[in-house]
Amino acid sequence: MKIAFIGTHGVGKTTLCFELAACLKRLDISVDVVKEVARHCPLPINRDTTADAQSWILHTQVAKELELAPSYEAIVCDRSVLDNYAYMVHAVGRRSELEPFLREWLASYSLLVRVPVVTPPSFDGTRDTSVAFQIGIDRIIGDLIREFGLPVLELDVHERDQWIRRVLKALELPTASPQLDLFNSLSRNGQNS
Repeated sequence: MKIAFIGTHGVGKTTLCFELAACLKRLDISVDVVKEVARHCPLPINRDTTADAQSWILHTQVAKELELAPSYEAIVCDRSVLDNYAYMVHAVGRRSELEPFLREWLASYSLLVRVPVVTPPSFDGTRDTSVAFQIGIDRIIGDLIREFGLPVLELDVHERDQWIRRVLKALELPTASPQLDLFNSLSRNGQNS
């Protein structure tokens, strides 16, 4: 099972990745997270990016997914090849030579979850804070989703507290974990003595 949270920067994908991974772990599913690779790119990113930088990011994303897949029942990805490609499109335009590969790789995700823009991006040492850039990338992602005909779970901007529950339901997994009620049973036992 491979789940990717997709969307522009500054929308909370990383937080959602770790929230979902924790839920999967509580369901006894072995899981790891493919962290956002752009932060480790040795070339310019954000509005200064280049075709080479975006190619590095896209191929490193694929390599990380390939690296983790054999070892875990589930991997949760902070981005997918689709949003990595959106930044390339923004910088240098469409690359027809990449799109057959992208379409094939996109089919390897069990679920793509699009995270909406809720707030402007905040600076975190790497992230670009331009609202116009954030919205521009979001628009390109939406265009690519439609053009590629991708099935995507679109999260509702007004239901943030239900996002992980919606993802678990889409994966046909329990929304509550079967955990031992250790603390309540201990307190009951203490009261009985």
